[in-house]
Amino acid sequence: MVILYVADQSKSCQFYEAVLQQKPLLNVPGMTEFKLTENFLLGLMPETGIANIICPSTPHPEQGNGIPRCELYLVVEDPDKYLNRAVANGAKLISPTEERDWGDWVGYCADPDGHIIAFAK
Repeated sequence: MVILYVADQSKSCQFYEAVLQQKPLLNVPGMTEFKLTENFLLGLMPETGIANIICPSTPHPEQGNGIPRCELYLVVEDPDKYLNRAVANGAKLISPTEERDWGDWVGYCADPDGHIIAFAK
């Protein structure tokens, strides 16, 4: 499971529902989960909720919004379709789909919280 810290859980849930074309497996105050594969979940947790656990030992997550530190690399059947759907639902286009030097066909965007998403085949 990977959990993304988000500013607005409801907004992020709507974004990922539209992009992934699925309803969340769990959607309660404080956590949303999407089942991406049999063994992998994508979680969305409000920044304010996780801040209660990790602060003041670490900076508040809202201080790092938009600073790419990792990416969510999703292998999908049609990367162009996913990338276009993400951008249509509020993602920022970072790099259009193209063949990369490692052999994958990949496009990049940033979700409404600035998390980098790669759609690859």
